[in-house]
Amino acid sequence: MDIRVQAEPFDLGAETNAFAARQSGMGAVVTFTGIVRDLDNDVLDVMEIEHYPGMTEKALEKIASQAHERWDIGDILIIHRHGSLRPDDLIMMVATSSRHRADAFQAAEFLMDFLKSRAPFWKKEKTNVSTDWVAAKSKDEDALKRW
Repeated sequence: MDIRVQAEPFDLGAETNAFAARQSGMGAVVTFTGIVRDLDNDVLDVMEIEHYPGMTEKALEKIASQAHERWDIGDILIIHRHGSLRPDDLIMMVATSSRHRADAFQAAEFLMDFLKSRAPFWKKEKTNVSTDWVAAKSKDEDALKRW
């Protein structure tokens, strides 16, 4: 299990290749990458992501351990950035491996739903007209209910 909370950008291809290379005996690797997107109504200048070091990593380790308990997976990689990010920047990555694809897909979705709704990150969007904290969305909360 590899969990990183970092300000620095990451290389998606290098991270995916390195993760896959470590998966001896696994039949599937699933990855998901989140990208900062522009807003529907305004132009996003920057997204500020804050977290409490130590607390955030422990929360991510706990949910990764839960994924290991629920599915027959080999390994997990979670990378989540903090600091100032602009539209089109990579914000996070989840990778899972398993002997069979269904476990890898389900574990990855579980982790992504948690990261979106429950991970202790606070996001502030700065646009051309305002600065606002990002509120939880009901559709993200609903996604958690299936787990």
